[in-house]
Amino acid sequence: MAGSSTTAGKRSLTAAGILVAAVALGALREFLFLNLNYQVDAVARDRPISYAHSLFQGWVEGWDLTELVRLKWALALLFAGSMALACVLLARVLFGHHRYRRSILVAYAAAGAVALLLHALSDVHTAFGNIGVKLLHALQYPVVLFFVWAGAILQRSRSAK
Repeated sequence: MAGSSTTAGKRSLTAAGILVAAVALGALREFLFLNLNYQVDAVARDRPISYAHSLFQGWVEGWDLTELVRLKWALALLFAGSMALACVLLARVLFGHHRYRRSILVAYAAAGAVALLLHALSDVHTAFGNIGVKLLHALQYPVVLFFVWAGAILQRSRSAK
């Protein structure tokens, strides 16, 4: 009996660690994208002043608009991939197996494809682009981990009946 509570405690601690790491990644993402958007605006409008943090300005000094946009897409993929990995790890910890790994990755890829399709359709109506951007943002933040967590709670409540 004591072993199962120790295992549950380790799982809870590991899950909390994954959540904390994901929140930290979300904060890093926010810093990078906020400053990247300020820098993109300054370069695109040929403004003499950028509102980006001086540290960030130093990192991208001399970059043109194309390079900044490429960085933005690369970071978007990096953060979405990081959150997908965090979801897989959290599911492994909470469910005790990798059975949901493929489902999580397929759902991530499908949501990303829908977001890109909506982005491509933004010429048809601006709302499509706005929805696509919101969906892409959601994939890059730790909020997706709460879907895994909620699934584990639902499964536990169904198993208890």
